[in-house]
Amino acid sequence: METSQRIKKMREPALLKYYPIVNEAQKKGRKVYFLNIGQPDIKTPEGFLNSVNGIDQKVLSYQAPEGITELREAACGYYERLGLNYDINDLFVTNGGSEALLFTFIGICNAGDEILTAEPLYSIYKEMAAATDVNLVGFKTYAEDGFALPDESLIEAAITPRTKAILMTNPGNPTGKVFTKKEIEVMVKLALKHNLYLISDEVYREFVYDKQGYLSPAQYQELSQNFILIDSISKRYSACGARIGFIISKNKELMGQLKKLCQMRLAVSTVDQIGAISLLNLDEHFFDGILKEYTQRRKIVYDALQNIPGVICKEPRGAFYFMAKLPIKDASHFIEWMINDFDYQGETVLLSPANDFYLNPEDGADEVRIAYVLNGEDMRKGMSILKYGLEAYRLAFPEVCK
Repeated sequence: METSQRIKKMREPALLKYYPIVNEAQKKGRKVYFLNIGQPDIKTPEGFLNSVNGIDQKVLSYQAPEGITELREAACGYYERLGLNYDINDLFVTNGGSEALLFTFIGICNAGDEILTAEPLYSIYKEMAAATDVNLVGFKTYAEDGFALPDESLIEAAITPRTKAILMTNPGNPTGKVFTKKEIEVMVKLALKHNLYLISDEVYREFVYDKQGYLSPAQYQELSQNFILIDSISKRYSACGARIGFIISKNKELMGQLKKLCQMRLAVSTVDQIGAISLLNLDEHFFDGILKEYTQRRKIVYDALQNIPGVICKEPRGAFYFMAKLPIKDASHFIEWMINDFDYQGETVLLSPANDFYLNPEDGADEVRIAYVLNGEDMRKGMSILKYGLEAYRLAFPEVCK
């Protein structure tokens, strides 16, 4: 029996493909520090679990396809505190930000249409595109200049009659890039000039360092009919296991069509929605201590990388990832070797190969993504192991090192 061409085009994300060999390493007693995936170790706020444990329902029933009204109202209150004015009819609850993105690709594109985005990009975007017959078109940004956008003319040159949207991730995953006001205004200008949707994936909104002001394209009123906001509670509230996301737009026609997709999958988990209400009602100071903690983790990783010969990276301005060039030619081989063949005092680390974050898998072959999602002590240990591992790898494989 045959399977579809769409699913054949999809690939297993590198974020997950190493777990079988990790399991084998752990069976041998080796401790693994997981720096490969954005799973925070910060405690989920107690209000979420209290709300879930306090559910007093005799029958756990379906909720409205658009989401529980109280949750949508709480979300609107959260955005109002950010200076963004949304009505509950502008907002649907989804099964995480991933479903919000999938609905967006299905809702705005026909087969063969294009979405323009910066590279490196969040790797799951590629699988979303493959599953929906959408063509992602990338324009490159580089670690050496902090992943700044290229010149406006270069971005505009990539727009074709099949282009339906520009997709931005702000702050960026995997880059940690925070878009400047000038860069956002370039995106807004191009979206309006060519009548494109501008999709902004803002799940790391609160992870912005060095007292920078955060700016969203949502603040540009002239863009309201072209703008789609993607959001999630996963990272902000350390609640990745509660699959609650949002798709938001003031475009009534678009939201009317997207409602069909919400109806198709019936409803989002009642339990998760009830728990999420308490999270979105937390005040604006909830995140202060968390941001301080991540700032310290960022410093630990940056200082460590600066002391490893041959590593090239810039300090990220947002999210909780580093993209780093290593003094080797094949980061994927190095990552597997670190799990299969290396340990330091019985411990090793798992990283993400950066070529998974490019459209061409040959790009970024010498780069890795490091997620600083573990406590300070574990991050220090992990970075020490990385340093020792690179030293050992270069001795073992001098022919593939720089």
